[in-house]
Amino acid sequence: MAHSTADGNMVWVSGSGAVLLIFLSHMTSALEVPLDPKVLEGLPQPPTITLQSPKDYIFDPRENIVIHCEAKGKPHPFFSWTRNGTHFDVEKDSKVLMKPGSGTLVIDISGEKAEAYEGTYQCTAHNDHGTAVSNNFVIRQSRSPLWSKERNDAITVQRGVSLVLQCRPPAGLPPPLILWMDNNLQKLPLDQRVSQALNGDLYFANVLPEDTRSDYICYARFPHTRTIQQKQPISVTVLDNRPEGEHRPGFMLPLGPASTQMVLRGETLVLECIAEGLPTPEISWQKDGGELISSRISLHNFKKMLKISEVNEADAGDYRCTATNKLGTAHHVIKVTVKAAPFWISAPRNLILAPNETGIVTCRVNGEPKPQISWFVNGVPIANAPEDKSRKVEDDTVILSSVQSGSSAVYQCNASNEFGYLMANAFVSVLAEPPRVLTPPNQVYQVITNNPALLHCSSFGSPLPTITWFKDSQTSVKDGDQYVIHENGTLEIHVAQPLNSGKYTCIATNNLGIKENHVFLEVKEPTRILKQPEYKVVQRGMSAVFECKVKHDHSLVPTMTWLKDNAELPEDGRFAVETDRLNIKDVTSEDEGTYTCIVNTTLDRDSASAMLTVVEATPTPAIVYEKPDPPTDLELTDQTDRSVQLTWIPGDDHNSPTQKFLIQYEDLLHQPGTWNNLTDVVGTSTTAQLNLSPFVYYSFRVLALNHVGYSDPSQPSRQYRTNPAAPDENPSDVQVVGTEPGSLVISWTQLTGLQSNGPGLEYKVQWRQKDTDTDWSSQNVANDSKFIMTGTPTFVPFEIKVQAINDYGSGPEPELVVGYSGEDLPLSAPESIQVMVNNGTLAEVHWEPVSPNSVRGKLQGYKVFYWRERGLHETEEEKDHKEQVLMFSGNRSEGRLPGLQPYSLYKLFIKVFNSKGDGPPSPNKTFETPEGVPGSPSFLNIVSSSLDSITLEWGPPKNSNGRLAGYTLKYQAVNNTNEVGPAKYMNFLANETRITLGNLNASMLYKFYLSAKTIKGSGHIITEEGFTVMDTARTQPTVETGKGPTEPPHPTSPITQSPNSPLHKAPPVGPVFGTVNTSVSEEGAVISWEYSGHHKNIYVEYIVENSKEDWKKELVNGSHSHMIKGLKPGTSYRVRVVARDPTDATIHSTDEVLVTVPAVPSRQVDIATQGWFIGLMCAIALLILVLLIVCFIKRNKGGKYPVKEKEEAHQDPEIQPMKEDDGTFGEYRSMESDTEDHKPLKGSRTPSNGTVRRDESDDSLVDYGEGGDGQFNEDGSFIGQYSGKKEKDTHEGNESSEAPSPVNAMNSFV
Repeated sequence: MAHSTADGNMVWVSGSGAVLLIFLSHMTSALEVPLDPKVLEGLPQPPTITLQSPKDYIFDPRENIVIHCEAKGKPHPFFSWTRNGTHFDVEKDSKVLMKPGSGTLVIDISGEKAEAYEGTYQCTAHNDHGTAVSNNFVIRQSRSPLWSKERNDAITVQRGVSLVLQCRPPAGLPPPLILWMDNNLQKLPLDQRVSQALNGDLYFANVLPEDTRSDYICYARFPHTRTIQQKQPISVTVLDNRPEGEHRPGFMLPLGPASTQMVLRGETLVLECIAEGLPTPEISWQKDGGELISSRISLHNFKKMLKISEVNEADAGDYRCTATNKLGTAHHVIKVTVKAAPFWISAPRNLILAPNETGIVTCRVNGEPKPQISWFVNGVPIANAPEDKSRKVEDDTVILSSVQSGSSAVYQCNASNEFGYLMANAFVSVLAEPPRVLTPPNQVYQVITNNPALLHCSSFGSPLPTITWFKDSQTSVKDGDQYVIHENGTLEIHVAQPLNSGKYTCIATNNLGIKENHVFLEVKEPTRILKQPEYKVVQRGMSAVFECKVKHDHSLVPTMTWLKDNAELPEDGRFAVETDRLNIKDVTSEDEGTYTCIVNTTLDRDSASAMLTVVEATPTPAIVYEKPDPPTDLELTDQTDRSVQLTWIPGDDHNSPTQKFLIQYEDLLHQPGTWNNLTDVVGTSTTAQLNLSPFVYYSFRVLALNHVGYSDPSQPSRQYRTNPAAPDENPSDVQVVGTEPGSLVISWTQLTGLQSNGPGLEYKVQWRQKDTDTDWSSQNVANDSKFIMTGTPTFVPFEIKVQAINDYGSGPEPELVVGYSGEDLPLSAPESIQVMVNNGTLAEVHWEPVSPNSVRGKLQGYKVFYWRERGLHETEEEKDHKEQVLMFSGNRSEGRLPGLQPYSLYKLFIKVFNSKGDGPPSPNKTFETPEGVPGSPSFLNIVSSSLDSITLEWGPPKNSNGRLAGYTLKYQAVNNTNEVGPAKYMNFLANETRITLGNLNASMLYKFYLSAKTIKGSGHIITEEGFTVMDTARTQPTVETGKGPTEPPHPTSPITQSPNSPLHKAPPVGPVFGTVNTSVSEEGAVISWEYSGHHKNIYVEYIVENSKEDWKKELVNGSHSHMIKGLKPGTSYRVRVVARDPTDATIHSTDEVLVTVPAVPSRQVDIATQGWFIGLMCAIALLILVLLIVCFIKRNKGGKYPVKEKEEAHQDPEIQPMKEDDGTFGEYRSMESDTEDHKPLKGSRTPSNGTVRRDESDDSLVDYGEGGDGQFNEDGSFIGQYSGKKEKDTHEGNESSEAPSPVNAMNSFV
């Protein structure tokens, strides 16, 4: 499919599908219809208007009328014309000629009344595929009517008064040009005091004696007829006997304090204020709420006239003109309104569609007031055109769905309002063409390495062909970093390398065929000068040799050229050019200069230069090298606004050749006293072309450089001032930062004075919200490098442009910078928080991320706040919660919480945070950590000791990290050589914290290791040492992990033995179960038992008798009885009570007991015996009986049911449904007598003929049944199901066939 630009060039666009959005998404690729005659030959095309005359045509009656109308198409169109809305038969009028092959009319009006051919003309171009129409041409004859005869009385006025001389020329077509002249045709001088108004009148703010004259003549020049007519002279005499005194200003034109003026968009607004007063007032202009600074604004007629070209909507407003003299001021306000004739936003474009494709023709216009859009097809209003189901019109868009061959047409869009109209043609051509490749076959492309390569594959077809590329007929070429396939099929290689050489094949494919073409790419090595010529100092009469060795691609033939001082070598036999060198024999002083070697190939070139210095052959004294003397005689030539040529005379180089000259400048306007480097040139040059900036007061100086150093600066040149101009560049480093909510700070690096290019430097800051259709807002900023926007939405992207402007215009189009407005605190908290506890010290937390809109800023991440409430074995919360915070950067939805304390209750909440801060917290989430290994016992003390025993006492761990299962004690004897004996172990219950160890050796040091344990294992140990002798002393306990005694024993203070400590020699015995009793009730089985022991985990386990399933268990800690619920009646179960200790592998269990649950008799309820069911059945029976009685009475009486009539009375919006509560059919009642059989029922209406039709049986209600099956049996019993039904209005579907009443404001179609 295709669309075209306004000039008619077609652009092909791929697309398919019936949905408009899908179609639009396919309009991204485009292909222009090729202009190759071989391709266009035989290609059908509807007519397209290519040339037409302007809408308003004023002709000179002395010349022929030529109305242009040219069109193209295939086959070539034929033309017809209408005049004043009716067919204009060109062949019947001998004075009218239509050019062959064209619609252009040439009307010979010589000897004829030109008025006879005035009117409104329209051209139509037809061919087999459609009809295109032109604009309406309003043809009018130019007129220059004579001035009406009048006698002008002489005017006598006193000096100082104001005066108006009226012109009032006759109305011509077009209006004449007015001039005031004297009898000698000399134009009367105009100045601030004397003005000619737009209406042609001559105004004097105050008259002077020299204004006295008798030949004030108004001339009217009519441009089309090239005639000039004059008004009768006006005589003015100025007296000075009673002169008018000085007085304040007043307005002569316009009158009053205010006036209004309307202007059309795009036209030129001309405002005029002419004032009187003495002294002569000066006029100034202002716009209320705006500035009059624009390249479109100009002042004329000594500031009495304000012109604004290319008016737009922003130019509307109040313009104030002020007249001022020394006695006061006067004001006049002109209220300007801007209207707009229709103008294009997007004109309709031609479409070429393949069969079954979908396309749109759009006609986007605007105007003030808003234009009315009318569509035509082949010159006929679309509402009157033959119906086309594939065509749908939606305001300014015509949608064509699944077009078929033969449906080509030309669509016309006409947009009009009270100020004018626009009309455009756009054809839709349905075309099926297989692909064609237009690029010549076997074309060879050659490029140099590291340069881009473009391989073309221009194609044509309908539908749009798809282009694919292959290298060496095998490797598929895809879009990527190395290759780019453009929309027109061209393959681009960004940086060509030798490996890219080879054969490339492009294949064009559509559903009608496939076509391929081969091209070849050759990537060549670059040409480079490997050995460049070197600087030579040669004695007179000797030879000089410059070498120039070149490396190049073997397939390219290089050509070497030598130049001397950028000119050809002298024609002298002493110069010999060899393969890679230049040889100069018998060198003379004239041979000095710069020699350049240039190497060219068909694809690239390279060059290098060197200087030759010729010296005398006689011996010279020792050479003294010094820095050069400064250049002299600086001169400026070839002066332009942006450049100047600087020349100078070099100073003495003092035996060291000058390497370069450095040119510096001083800006006397912006940076006086500061010299800046501008450019440098080679030491052999004495001129420099200097590029300058506008609005700078330049002064130049030159420094010479040799091997010794820089010379002193030369004397400054004369000052050179460049004219102001618009800025050449915009401010750099534009930054867009949102610091606070609702604001946006735009900053930039200001231009320097040198970059300003003129006075009045300001910065135009433009902004609009990104990805919206809003207009740009702007603000001018002067003498500042930032601008703060307020009232912006929170964290919204804005497109920013900062443009430099001055009094002379605007800088180039600035680059677009995107930044976000200020952030605010997030609004939402994360939701759906879940915690997965991995172990006693680590948990994973998961949450649902907040919506991006609620972040109100750049998402930085999430913060998890968590703290330990208490241990699971504790009942009170910790007083001082140590809240911890973990931050997870980015858009995370999970995180890990390490370092948790086992067997604890934790709480957490989560906040999202951005650069501004934290959002609200989520609801608290509680989780528990499982048990872990405990900490070390809080203390281990030797309470007392004797000759053969030691009593130990300890405290529970500070952090048990779970349910404490007990303690493990390990002890060993240590001899005098620090050797330890065999270790002995003892286990204790959790409630045991004291032990007396007996049968110990006297006078022996013992080391004790004690650790607590939970179901997760033993924790850290605590150690203690002590002697069994009476004089041993206690030592401070130390906590170690898996570590034996490493230090010698320490003496301790004496300890006395506690008489209450039992003497332990063996670990305690296990638990003991007593009698188990069972009983059964309706709720379940009750199990009770006797138990003594230290185990905390007690379970009741049960299983169905003779079942192989696993035992079911229920935890019953701290109890001696338990009820098992949910047992199945009539089933026997085996039951036992079990005690388990995580630290002891031994399982203690009671004997199994058999429990039988008795069966329960069925409690099924018989619904037939329920009272509610019996009542319902009685009500239904009564209702049926009433219905039967009513139907029987109606049948015997001959009552009619004019249901069909009521249905056909389409005006009745609704039929009353049957009422089930009283047994009647809504509003239908039995008739009182046979005479009322044909009367309409209540709720129905009688047809217009006063009769009631009976198309069905009188007893039938079929028409009101939902399925059409409702009926009566012969005995009158009702067996159908009836309900009220609404009949669709038979006129409802016909509205679309009526043509809508168009708003005929077009002037285009009559």
